[in-house]
Amino acid sequence: MTTARPGDAVPFGEAFKVWARVAALSFGGPAGQIAVMHRILVEEKRWLGERRFLHALNYCMLLPGPEAQQLAIYIGWLMNRTAGGLMAGALFVLPGFLAIMGLSILYALFGTLGPVAALFFGLKAAVLVVVVQAVIRVGGRALKNKVMIGLAGAAFVAIYALHVPFPVIILAAGLIGYAGSRAGIAAFTAGGGHGPKAAHEVPDAETLLGEETPDHARPNLSWALRIGGVLFVLWAVPVLALGLTLGWDSPFAKIAVFFSKMAVVTFGGAYAVLAYVAQEAVQTYGWLRPGEMLDGLGMAETTPGPLIIVTQFVGFMAAYREAGSLNPLLAGVLGGVLTTWVTFTPCFLWIFLGAPFVEALRGAKALNAALAAITAAVVGVILNLALWFGLHVLFGDVRAFSVGPLRLDVPMLASVNLPGLILSLAAAVAAFRFKVGVIPLLLACAAAGVLYYLATGFATGSGLAA
Repeated sequence: MTTARPGDAVPFGEAFKVWARVAALSFGGPAGQIAVMHRILVEEKRWLGERRFLHALNYCMLLPGPEAQQLAIYIGWLMNRTAGGLMAGALFVLPGFLAIMGLSILYALFGTLGPVAALFFGLKAAVLVVVVQAVIRVGGRALKNKVMIGLAGAAFVAIYALHVPFPVIILAAGLIGYAGSRAGIAAFTAGGGHGPKAAHEVPDAETLLGEETPDHARPNLSWALRIGGVLFVLWAVPVLALGLTLGWDSPFAKIAVFFSKMAVVTFGGAYAVLAYVAQEAVQTYGWLRPGEMLDGLGMAETTPGPLIIVTQFVGFMAAYREAGSLNPLLAGVLGGVLTTWVTFTPCFLWIFLGAPFVEALRGAKALNAALAAITAAVVGVILNLALWFGLHVLFGDVRAFSVGPLRLDVPMLASVNLPGLILSLAAAVAAFRFKVGVIPLLLACAAAGVLYYLATGFATGSGLAA
């Protein structure tokens, strides 16, 4: 057994095994991943208590990027200092990184073949339903009063009809929540984020970490600036090097800049991030088609790790299609690695810079109110994502109509993808009526897509690929 250093709550070797287990079981998007961490770390291992877990989660939800991975970094840092945070965060990403890289290569090589296209046709139907489930799940938690419902509605109209940039919506919601709390408005009294509520709450005093703040977790500006400086250099230098050597219009520089910007501005959880990435990667850069974005999301839903690892697939396909003089597969692999690096390196930066100071602010009502408002706005953003995916996957022809400042996407009913619509409705019945889980739903729909192909012989030309 590895011996703990002074200040380490658990031996490093034991912590490694626990975080490897968490990483291997982290399926089902952020809600499922947070539930896995809660069950293992709070209920089973009793490393920390309910209130401390939710406080850490609230901070991670206020950050840009994947909150589940950032929560792993935060707790790993609490238990085993900087090395523990680095280990927990890296292990949380590694299984998904390897899986998505392999699937991206297979998709690039064989994605247009009939059986493979049929499999992803089935996955699209299931993923549409999973995104709708996310709207309902987050909405049920966040929309507790008319003010929060109004924020969600305003966010949906802003992003869908007015095309207000996603970061502006989230920033405005956070400021509204913070100001509302400071003004004493009851509607902005926040709950505890979207962590699970235990039937029997584990008190902090009865855990390994206890109620007190460890010495290494106390505010230390000198340490924060040192570790923050190192992480910022590791993040920024590759971006600058690519831009200065290859040119800012080169594919790799565009990938590095876009996903670095995403790492800074994408508040509100994985599905909100996906709304921003889908909008930009498909509509602005033309790296993917809408259906391909759903294919990538299906990969991420069926593999362990943060859901936002789908960005690796986006970066892979962007570089694969703009390889230039490089071998396309090599370019794709490099694009995927680059995307993963600039997406997740900032997560460590946000935690190590802010966590010591946030630990000193446990119970701050204004921060929780900002979180509540952001979460409410995210409901509208995710609804936009579900509608956008549905329109572009279930209809072959979607046209934009402008009415004053409004710009609406309207499907042409004659272009409906009837097999896709039927399978999506069947998936919705399975999920909402019979409570089929995410992984079985995805597998069943993928199998249905392949069976449809085998029965009819239809391939990509008949609506199986978006």
